Amino acid sequence: MKKNILILVLVLLVIQVVDAKEYNILDFGAVRNQLSTFAIQKAIDACNEAGGGTVVVPAGIYITGAIILKSNINLYLEQGAELRSSEKMNDFIVGSERYGMIFCQDASNISITGQGIINAMGSQFYEPDKNHIENSGLGVRKDYDKMLTRQKENYLPEGVFFTDGPIKRKPRPGMTIVFFHCNQVTIKDITIKDTPVWAIRFGYCEDVLVEGISLLNNLLIPNSDGIHITVSRNVRIDNCEIRAGDDCIIVTGFARIEDTPGFDSKEQDKYTHGNKTIYAENIQVTNCHLQSRSSAIRIGYGQHPIRRCIFTDIVISESNRGIGVFAHDASNIEELIFSNIIIETRLHNGIWWGNGEPIHLSAISRFPGQFAGQIKDVQFNNITATGGQGIVIYGDKESHMENIQFNNVQLRLLKGLETMSKGGNFDLRPTAIYEKQIFEHDIPGLFAQYVDNLSIRNFGLKWGEGLPEFFTHGIECLEVKDFLIDGFVGSANPNSPKSQKLFMENCTFNQ
Repeated sequence: MKKNILILVLVLLVIQVVDAKEYNILDFGAVRNQLSTFAIQKAIDACNEAGGGTVVVPAGIYITGAIILKSNINLYLEQGAELRSSEKMNDFIVGSERYGMIFCQDASNISITGQGIINAMGSQFYEPDKNHIENSGLGVRKDYDKMLTRQKENYLPEGVFFTDGPIKRKPRPGMTIVFFHCNQVTIKDITIKDTPVWAIRFGYCEDVLVEGISLLNNLLIPNSDGIHITVSRNVRIDNCEIRAGDDCIIVTGFARIEDTPGFDSKEQDKYTHGNKTIYAENIQVTNCHLQSRSSAIRIGYGQHPIRRCIFTDIVISESNRGIGVFAHDASNIEELIFSNIIIETRLHNGIWWGNGEPIHLSAISRFPGQFAGQIKDVQFNNITATGGQGIVIYGDKESHMENIQFNNVQLRLLKGLETMSKGGNFDLRPTAIYEKQIFEHDIPGLFAQYVDNLSIRNFGLKWGEGLPEFFTHGIECLEVKDFLIDGFVGSANPNSPKSQKLFMENCTFNQ
């Protein structure tokens, strides 16, 4: 009997040792302040082959190219540790693929934790004194016609350097941290700095936790998005600080190939792990501070439908847009709740998408000959917003929005530095209708068109001093069916004498 107990104790001790086993990258040849990609990968491979454990990055700076994470591994960055991006593009080529710093595919039970830093050194892949030029994909034509804007030839004039960015790209690595087709993924407590493109992407993943991280990007860099949740489900993001030169937190339905209509489930079927449904769904974001040169929160784009997302207790500051919901593909977006959010927006110079809207919803296709999907069952509750543009709800004749609710929304509109040089326009990019990319449009406090069942309860609107006459009505609704308004405290812009508190055209009321 004693012998059996001894064997059992030994077995338990062995299990505990395996569970707790650490693989320090220094033991595999990593050298501080030198390229250590090979050594880090050796530590990861050894840990994976042994059944899993913790790969430790001790204090110090370690230069790395692309590393491949695997199942049952916690990549732990000690306090004072920094994984720093290599400057050489060849260090990010694995086989025939170009990656960023960390890539993981078809794996489970993976985490990146600790008090250390992942420094992607993204600014080195840009020219800080030159403007980024946006093309439409149709040759060299820009993705808008400045002659359709209010300012005409003075809209983003040639030969001017825009101090808000974006700045010009050079060849750069891939997305900094990518998980494709993975289960049980955790990123916790680390700091991520200066990514040259998307910082984190979860593609077709399931059961994801991001908690307590700081993601601090160069606000001048285009496409330096924060966290992309792409056709993933059961995702929770909590207590994070995110500053991004593009969108901060993004939920999309993008298939692996982003710019082709439709999707093929074979992409999901060929992997063991990850999201096997067609939905991006069950997303919860709480207690975060966001700053963005595009949309601080962006829902939409992509071939897969999106549903069941909740955003609560969030502060958005100094952003180009606050919340954006975009049905620009054939897929639907539904069951969204945004609650207890403070939003501060302004117009930025440069060619960033958006014009300072605190809240923007649009349904307009980005593919020629294809109708946009539907946005429905969306709530905005307890929102306090200060912005350089009104709220925009832009439905399409073929894609009406349905059941959009605003409950206790307080909005104050202010004149900013770029109001006259960029204001008085709508920005619906990306859309297949070239004339609808950016175009002149008056700015009411809230604009809505082609919405079925729009309810506005306890809406407060204030106008700042000196707003030009193109800021107009308090609320403007076109082609809205079953419109309910209860408790609107506000007026038309005092500087626009022909405007009305409530302007409606072809609308019906919900009694």
